[in-house]
Amino acid sequence: MAFDIEMIEKVYATMAERVDKARELVGRPLTLSEKILYSHLWEKMPTQAFTRGKDYVDFAPDRVACQDATAQMALLQFMHAGKKTVAVPTTVHCDHLIQAKVGADADLSRAKSQSSEVFDFLSSVSNKYGIGFWKPGSGIIHQIVLENYAFPGGMMIGTDSHTVNAGGLGMLAIGVGGADAVDVMSGMGWELKFPKLIGVKLTGKLNGWTAPKDVILKVADILTVKGGTGAIVEYFGEGAESMSCTGKGTICNMGAEIGATTSTFGYDDSMRRYLNATDRQDVVKAADKVADYLTADAAVYADPEQYFDQLIEINLSELEPHINGPFTPDRGTPVSKMKEEAAANGWPVKIEWGLIGSCTNSSYEDMSRAASIVEQAVAHGISPKAEFGINPGSEQIRYTIERDGIISTFEKMGTKVFTNACGPCIGQWDRAGAEKEEKNTIVHSFNRNFSKRADGNPNTHAFVTSPEMVAALAISGRLDFNPLTDSLLNDKGEEVKLNPPKGEELPSKGFDVEDAGFQAPAADGSSVDVVVSESSDRLQLLAPFEPWDGKNITNAKLLIKAFGKCTTDHISMAGPWLRFRGHLDNISNNMLIGAVNAYNQETNKVKNQLTGAYDAVPAVARAYKAAGVPSIVVGDHNYGEGSSREHAAMEPRFLGVEAVLVKSFARIHETNLKKQGMLGLTFANEADYDKIQENDTINFLDLTEFAPGKPLAIEFVHEDGSKDVILANHTYNEGQIEWFKAGSALNLIAAGKA
Repeated sequence: MAFDIEMIEKVYATMAERVDKARELVGRPLTLSEKILYSHLWEKMPTQAFTRGKDYVDFAPDRVACQDATAQMALLQFMHAGKKTVAVPTTVHCDHLIQAKVGADADLSRAKSQSSEVFDFLSSVSNKYGIGFWKPGSGIIHQIVLENYAFPGGMMIGTDSHTVNAGGLGMLAIGVGGADAVDVMSGMGWELKFPKLIGVKLTGKLNGWTAPKDVILKVADILTVKGGTGAIVEYFGEGAESMSCTGKGTICNMGAEIGATTSTFGYDDSMRRYLNATDRQDVVKAADKVADYLTADAAVYADPEQYFDQLIEINLSELEPHINGPFTPDRGTPVSKMKEEAAANGWPVKIEWGLIGSCTNSSYEDMSRAASIVEQAVAHGISPKAEFGINPGSEQIRYTIERDGIISTFEKMGTKVFTNACGPCIGQWDRAGAEKEEKNTIVHSFNRNFSKRADGNPNTHAFVTSPEMVAALAISGRLDFNPLTDSLLNDKGEEVKLNPPKGEELPSKGFDVEDAGFQAPAADGSSVDVVVSESSDRLQLLAPFEPWDGKNITNAKLLIKAFGKCTTDHISMAGPWLRFRGHLDNISNNMLIGAVNAYNQETNKVKNQLTGAYDAVPAVARAYKAAGVPSIVVGDHNYGEGSSREHAAMEPRFLGVEAVLVKSFARIHETNLKKQGMLGLTFANEADYDKIQENDTINFLDLTEFAPGKPLAIEFVHEDGSKDVILANHTYNEGQIEWFKAGSALNLIAAGKA
């Protein structure tokens, strides 16, 4: 469980030399992001200056972190790599398979019973391969990583898109698919296109009702859900230094919602305070010795326009609380504008639920500030108009806030305290009445609010805001309530105006916990058996995907032409499907069932060209596969945004989809497709999307000449015999083309050729 100070000191020992060399190569001052990137090259020393947004580079991350839903497939793949133990420190965290319904104790007990097979598998495979295991109920992966493992200047990858949370402690922490994690766990370099850099200069200081959450909600409104694609977002300025470490984590966490590779902050006093509070004084001592290397060169922040590809400036003193949504996290509305926006758009203003927690906002500071609002309501005799629930971020957080009376404050208002787990944030919420699909509004402090995300109801309008605003809005019961200007009526009919929230950055009595929930692996796991039952419907050993036969793909059928937003939630839903994350065949029954068919504007209803009948997407895909007919998927912009789940790539691969052709990809999903031996292609001319017809037969004309930088020609033969030949671009380099030829990147690892 303890942080590895020796590993951290080794990172710092080589950082100065590598950064100084990189500065010479680049010929200018370096940003923090560049310092960390160049100090983690797979090569021992920088030998060239890389072009942002162009060059693929191999890196050597310091850590790997996996959550239970994605760890299953990652570790099933790792078992095929032929390694005795993981090559870098790795942890598995059980936080996704716990459904929120009644309350913490009952929900955790039910989850342990229902998912015992999966938890036992993850425990045993972790024990065998030298992986630290965090038990169910221990907390949410990203909060635990921040409390125990994150350190300034480090590089980490994780099988969850919100791995980026650790940027709050000055890391470059990047969400990846399981196959990427297998590479690093196997002792190989990890490949990434050298990112572009977006600088966010924060001036002023947060005050009143404004919170760190509002910074990222504002940035999301500016950049949109794809504006950060291919870039690292680096925050700096007096405003950045004035915020807490966990507040910085919140901002970095939601960088996933703008498509950013990751986000980070420079090392400062807030990080020192947090490291000391979490018993990592040795990290502070080590970091202080190289502090100049853990932030950008002074010239960068003095003249940022010269060093960043894009610059955003936000004055925190003028920033207003934001409420983003519904249905997308980048639709920002300042609280003062919500009344008119809700009326103009017909959003339900009555709030049914307020939810606080998730990996985004579950720190001690978050809970204490939200509790200060609840405490005011209780003291003034104000009854909440909406239901209220919280998910503490970790057992350490839960134990500490219980000790300090924060939980009892929430409970005075009837708050449901759920397990230290993701819960409603990822759709693990058994919400009463959701099956009626009634139009309603909820507010939460989570990171995502896509349709059906929290409760499976497509008509739930979910809005993202800060924990303190969630508390105020839930108490008022109205989306158009503005706590800065509006008053509430108490049980005596008196008007009461809530005071701005107050809270402690860190507990004055220190953190405390009886059992954090950590299980250390066996010193020698060679005798540990990992058993997967052949009759299990939860776990399934993987069979290698077939290699490419060296021929053009011909006579393929169009499986679906997805219309509009198609996230990884649309491609591979979470919620009740999480139980099948370790069974590729079973979970493939959710493939693309949430995607909208461009031809009929319906979900999960596509044409089977072999029969002429309409059926569910997975059923049609299975019919094509059984008949030996390849298929392709066509999509719109930012295809595959959202969670890092590689199931969204593995399921199509498993069901016979050969290629995904879209207007543009989200970064992680494009990489996941490549890793699984699929063709991830983009239209050279976006207008060609409109040329593709429902009954098309598809032929690749020059796949036999597949090469870096060379577009592929694809023929679409229409039902009337006419044809359109379109060009498809790709970003495959030589190594990635070898993944395609071998059938997957894992096939190369297993063969010892990677």
